[in-house]
Amino acid sequence: MRITANSQRSNLAHHKQDLVHSDTNALLAALGTELVYTQDGAGSYLNFYWQHSQDMGLNPQKVIETNFDDNCFTPNDKNTYLESLQHILKDLQPQKFQCWFNCNQQQMKFELTISPILPALGSAATKVLVMGRLLQTQESSIDVNTKYDSQSDSHKVNENNYSQLALTKNSRKYQQLIDRITKNIRRTLDLDIIWQQTVNSLGESLGLERCVIFPYQTSCKKIQAIAEFSQEAQDSMLGLEIDIASEPLFSQVLENLEPIFVRAPENSIFSQKNMLVVATCHQDQPNGIIAAILSQECFTPSEEELELSKDVADQLGTAIAHATLYTELEAATRTAEEASRLKSEFLANVSHEIRTPLNGMIGFLKLILDGMADDPEEQKQFLHEAHKSSLHLLDVINDILDFAKIEAGKMELEMGSVKLEDLFEDIGNFMGLQAEHKNLSFQIKTPDTCDEVIVYGDYQRLKQVILNLVGNAIKFTHEGGINISTDIVLQKFTFQGKDFPGTLRVRVADTGIGVSLDQQDKLFQLFSQVDGSRTRQYGGTGLGLAISQKLVETMGGEVHFYSLGEGLGSTVTFTVPLYQQPLMVSNTEGE
Repeated sequence: MRITANSQRSNLAHHKQDLVHSDTNALLAALGTELVYTQDGAGSYLNFYWQHSQDMGLNPQKVIETNFDDNCFTPNDKNTYLESLQHILKDLQPQKFQCWFNCNQQQMKFELTISPILPALGSAATKVLVMGRLLQTQESSIDVNTKYDSQSDSHKVNENNYSQLALTKNSRKYQQLIDRITKNIRRTLDLDIIWQQTVNSLGESLGLERCVIFPYQTSCKKIQAIAEFSQEAQDSMLGLEIDIASEPLFSQVLENLEPIFVRAPENSIFSQKNMLVVATCHQDQPNGIIAAILSQECFTPSEEELELSKDVADQLGTAIAHATLYTELEAATRTAEEASRLKSEFLANVSHEIRTPLNGMIGFLKLILDGMADDPEEQKQFLHEAHKSSLHLLDVINDILDFAKIEAGKMELEMGSVKLEDLFEDIGNFMGLQAEHKNLSFQIKTPDTCDEVIVYGDYQRLKQVILNLVGNAIKFTHEGGINISTDIVLQKFTFQGKDFPGTLRVRVADTGIGVSLDQQDKLFQLFSQVDGSRTRQYGGTGLGLAISQKLVETMGGEVHFYSLGEGLGSTVTFTVPLYQQPLMVSNTEGE
């Protein structure tokens, strides 16, 4: 009795189950779609209906029972398919893609729409509803994941039939990659970090053999590798400079701004490689090139994958533009702050230079007016000091006025012939005494010629330049001496529409405190001084060299400064056009 009862209950259960499957299949058929089935997260078929099952010799019940264990109805790329199911169940977002199935030893391509079956609120989704239609059949069994063989014609068939499901997976992977790159970019505006993080993300996520980024600026003829990712031990390309014209792929991608994939490009440093080249750009202006080296087994990227690679490049291009702008703004800010600081320091020094002689004049004159001079000799000494202070004040004011005129472009020069002998005679008479007061030697050497050396320039301004240079030499020299030497360079040139036979080069060398190598570029900058403390210690406005340079350049010459370092003296040279070619004593014509 008990056994019979159990047998009846078991038969009844099977009967109910058959009814349930029958009713479910009827419901699935009622949806009006060609193919419809339900699955759990592991890929097990819970229900299955395909209107062409009988024609294809397919048993729906067998599909449900066997699942992925044989080739009854199995996705070619099982792993990718199952990953997609898990992703859909997690995100609760339907997806549409194309997928190849192995159905009774036949290849069939379906267009599928997979939707999660929403559970009760608070529960996780565990099932999906799949609806689809047949797009294509292939009589022979084809492994769509066969690796690339450059000598095999069958690869073309396999490549064309590459699983669209894998492309959907790549789409999701690329989007995640874009999100990760964007997130990393937002954390920093350091271009070096952005470039390296990008090649690392691209290389690791996409399994690239190598990925290299080349920054690009409009009208550049050459680009240089600034960041690199490499899977294998191979020679680094970092710092490699490439002529764009020698790499047709680079020229093409910069012109069209569209990704390019080439197998073993000819006439390229990337020959024998599968190469994907993408231009990074911002507002349709290229600002970089990404060169990705793919494995030899890779398939040709689809249009969708190329579009996704372009999205990655656009994200990077925007980041490069923003980081570059930020860097430029930061540099401009630092420059403006430095200029403001230099101007403030300059004004402080100038005001000090003006007040010092002015206070001296006022002080000595006040002593005389108050009758503080004990005798006429002391009164004369006070007047002498007041006069000396007034001359110093005049020099400071002249420097400021000259500088202002030069900056405003209103400096007027009286250009003409200037005898070198007369010029140096004035310099010697004026500066020789100053050097003598500091116990410094002072020498002037003129070229060996049989006639007068005549230069072309403004006499007063040339005198001002030499006085500035010699004055600085004396000021910053405590022992040794100052040496002025000249030589003639016979090399014809044209200035202001006039032809000149050559130039006279004047050197002012001293044995003074010198200037460190890293500070020498500041000497001719406006409002800039090597060391503000030196100005306070030695006096002066710091405009002497800047004014001298402007004056010499206005007269057709050049100024250069040389020093081997602090404590090693300095040499300043400047050139001035020769008015006429002198007759040299020897046959040596100089340099």
